Amino acid sequence: MNLLDLDARWKRFNDESRTCPCCDRQFNGVFDIGFDHPDTWPHASLRDAGTEEVVVGDDKLGTDLCRHGEYRYIRCVLPLPIRGSDEVFNFGVWGSVHPDSFYAYIDYATGENDGFEGCFAWLMNTLPGFEDEDTVPCNLIPGEDGMRPSLFAQEGTLAEAQKNGISFDELLDIYAASGNDIRPHLSAD
Repeated sequence: MNLLDLDARWKRFNDESRTCPCCDRQFNGVFDIGFDHPDTWPHASLRDAGTEEVVVGDDKLGTDLCRHGEYRYIRCVLPLPIRGSDEVFNFGVWGSVHPDSFYAYIDYATGENDGFEGCFAWLMNTLPGFEDEDTVPCNLIPGEDGMRPSLFAQEGTLAEAQKNGISFDELLDIYAASGNDIRPHLSAD
């Protein structure tokens, strides 16, 4: 049994048959928050462009890779386990890597080379709930079987949250900070 199963809000959050009495919204559990470009990307976002790729001169933003001037970015997941449950919340983020690592990752992802074991990366998105962090140094670990790589912070409160997990209340705070405050919808029956 998960400890969060004792929290009525958690039950409401995971009950897709429940309708919120104030607004008729329904929830079916943990949902991730993603960023479609690194914070430093100066051109249109994929969402605004309505395409799978934005190309401006030599700069290029796709769904998984980005090149901006001399900088190279890889789309990753940044996992945060939720204490008291078996669930994991993920941020979909971008990691800035050295060009040599970028091209080694591409060779690995396309099956041309299986020797990529990961690399150093800088987290390139400001995360709701972790805005006070300085630029975060991370380890980029390749994903298995076509999955995106993962980023693991090396230090700070984000590294602590990845190691020890976050509470359900901290998850709700993250959602609220990202513009999706669902707390009032989980309080009433």
